[in-house]
Amino acid sequence: MSLPPFQSLVDAHWRDVGRLAHALAGPDLGDDVAQQAWTQALAAYPRLTSARNLRGWLLTITHRCAMDAHRARRRTVAHDDPASLTEAPVVAGPTEPDADLWARVAALPERQREAVVLKYVGDLDHHAVAASLGTTPAMSRRLVSDALATLRLDAEELR
Repeated sequence: MSLPPFQSLVDAHWRDVGRLAHALAGPDLGDDVAQQAWTQALAAYPRLTSARNLRGWLLTITHRCAMDAHRARRRTVAHDDPASLTEAPVVAGPTEPDADLWARVAALPERQREAVVLKYVGDLDHHAVAASLGTTPAMSRRLVSDALATLRLDAEELR
């Protein structure tokens, strides 16, 4: 089995990795998460046994790096209010017209938020979302469906 040169992978998917890193980790950590994902991908690349779905493999690494960054931040940031530890992380998204949508996405339960971001920002299918979250495709569909239902309900309440 022959893998393409790693630079070809970077050239083809750098935008996807960066976009997902910023969506999951926020504007402050997005670049660091993307860099960490590329570093981990480079280290693991020679051990890959299949060239199938390299994009999904990269986005799974990016998701895991973002979750690691959130865990590390929670361990190192001093919190004046213990309740702030349970608040959803800020999800970075487009500014202005969609700011309220991204705020509602950030307020979703963690697993739903991750599933929605992987599905719609990462543009992954449910099999890839499931692999990234360590669940089944059926659960991925359920998480996304529940999240969308909540977002629709929130949007109707705002009208």
